[in-house]
Amino acid sequence: MTIVTRFAPSPTGTLHVGNIRTALNNWLLARRHGGRFLLRIDDTDAERSREEHVHAIRADLAWLGLDYDDEQRQSARFAIYQAAMDRLIADGRVYRCYETQAELDLRRKVLLSRGLPPIYDRAALNLTDADHAARAAAGEAPHWRFLLDHDTQITWDDGIRGPQTFDPRTMSDPVVRRADGSWLYMLPSVIDDIAMGVTDVLRGEDHVSNTATQVQMFQALGDHMPHFAHAALLTGTEGKLSKRLGSLGVAELRESGIEPEALIALLARLGTSDPVDPALDADHLAGAFDLSRFGRAPARFDELELERVNAGVIHRLPFARVADRLPAGMDEATWLTIRPNLTRVSEAADWWQVIKGPIAAPDFDAETRAFLTEAAACAATSDWTQDPWSALTAMLKDRTGRKGKPLFLPLRQALTGMDHGPDMKALLPLIGRDEALARLLT
Repeated sequence: MTIVTRFAPSPTGTLHVGNIRTALNNWLLARRHGGRFLLRIDDTDAERSREEHVHAIRADLAWLGLDYDDEQRQSARFAIYQAAMDRLIADGRVYRCYETQAELDLRRKVLLSRGLPPIYDRAALNLTDADHAARAAAGEAPHWRFLLDHDTQITWDDGIRGPQTFDPRTMSDPVVRRADGSWLYMLPSVIDDIAMGVTDVLRGEDHVSNTATQVQMFQALGDHMPHFAHAALLTGTEGKLSKRLGSLGVAELRESGIEPEALIALLARLGTSDPVDPALDADHLAGAFDLSRFGRAPARFDELELERVNAGVIHRLPFARVADRLPAGMDEATWLTIRPNLTRVSEAADWWQVIKGPIAAPDFDAETRAFLTEAAACAATSDWTQDPWSALTAMLKDRTGRKGKPLFLPLRQALTGMDHGPDMKALLPLIGRDEALARLLT
């Protein structure tokens, strides 16, 4: 059987790290088994859905390299939902209700005050045809609920959480369609999963109760349901569910200089027992993807860890991968020299400034200035065709007796304006003889 997974975002906002983790895990699962990964835009909420968010979702997935095999829009599938709804109505599994939100809130409060579960009491099932006709004559449109089967326990074997059991008598019959005719999430999602041949649904553990309801929807529609797996939610560094994670958007990360490979390397391993490794690409991660490696504990998303992984990714990026983001004139030799000192590709411009100048060197005391004048004299006569840095420092050591930090630090400061940076053996030839002499004598 071909594995088919899906990512089903609602275009009511932009993607954040939690969304991307869900998309990535489903992509990895499909690619691990040579299956298909689908994008489904859940845009049934016409009032809140925005086309610009659809474009942003596609752009974010493309930036991350999460290619999908097909795309569907729920807004184009209303006729399919109506046909399934008609079947459920005929089978007595969907029924009309008229309670207002205020009436429902009052009933819940009464039940809670009695120590009872605040679930819908199914009062609408007692309405007669005459009652419905009277409501219609009064201009009242019904909303529709799915009738849960109270006689059968809801069970499934979760790919991460293991065997799950829910008692439907403790659950409210869910509203599946509003009085204005608009669809809620639950039923269209099931209908689409059936129609699209989805075999595996991997999502956050906040959907476990939704799954319990949807199990009966799959059964009512007479189709084999997918395999479900619910991953632990992401937490922030403060140890609880972080509001920031819900606003930490992909566009924000991209604009801050995070590489897509870094985000994938981190998110693919969060919640698992496997280490995060910036050297692993998406294909390797897909080949090793295994639901049995996921744990039940909340997965901690640490932005500092993302920074570390991002630096590790950049330290491996070839010149061709970044050439169009580097300052004009920077060649491969320069990139390879400065790359180990970068945490963002954009920082290459800072080191290009160091190489090309001008730089702001510190104010040296008289003793250091005399040492640098001697260094300029050595640089003027040393061999620049092979290894000018080694030749310069060896000559200076013989002439001044300096070694270690007193020898190397003033040279680095005068030549780069920095106390640290790339290996001077590689950096000095890039600065060049004439520029180096001018900086030593400034």
